[in-house]
Amino acid sequence: MFLGHFGIAFAAKRAAPTLSLGTAFLAAQFIDLLWPTLLLLGLETVRIAPGATVVTPFVFEHYPFSHSLVAVLGWAALLGAAVGAVRRSAWVGCVVAGLVVSHWLLDAVVHAPDLPLAPGFDALVGFGLWNSLPATLAVEASLFAIGVWLYAGSTRARDRTGRFALIGLVAFLVLVYLGNLFGPPPSAVREVAWLGHAQWLLVLWAYWIDAHRQALLPPQPMRTQPLPESRPSS
Repeated sequence: MFLGHFGIAFAAKRAAPTLSLGTAFLAAQFIDLLWPTLLLLGLETVRIAPGATVVTPFVFEHYPFSHSLVAVLGWAALLGAAVGAVRRSAWVGCVVAGLVVSHWLLDAVVHAPDLPLAPGFDALVGFGLWNSLPATLAVEASLFAIGVWLYAGSTRARDRTGRFALIGLVAFLVLVYLGNLFGPPPSAVREVAWLGHAQWLLVLWAYWIDAHRQALLPPQPMRTQPLPESRPSS
């Protein structure tokens, strides 16, 4: 999954208005930002096999440190605690942790059974939505569209940058997704790893956008003043 992860990140602004879109992107894509480094270090492996599924040519052979459920829960706790401490908000930390875990849950929907539950365990999870291109497009496009709509409705552009940089990012993500779907497969695993690191630029782009947009905080409940006590007439 690609667009769906970013859709969840966009939507998080509605749940935590003070959370930067850049941090939301970082959290929602955290394990895919970690994975390329582990590939380059040889700690995790993937194989390029065109036709492995209808949607992606990758066979994920070994990635327990970035994509096992137990590891993801650990990364979620660490990142959530760090962001929560910096922002002095337990709620923001919980949202960040939830975004990290959401990546694994969405991957479980689309992947073939290749997601480990824990390092060293043989049980693998995956419901295989990638075996249907129409179903994959429907799910990803819906998540992305709803997420962008929620973000746009939860913020207001401070200037032209805040408006057009957001439009540019949304268009760029869609073009990258379509290129991944219908373009030629990568020629080598090392190419996959280096392109994966390019996602850090999307995180920086999101920080830049959010700095030029203002969160529309939910209205505070009105405080009613108590009525003055009536005094009995003498």
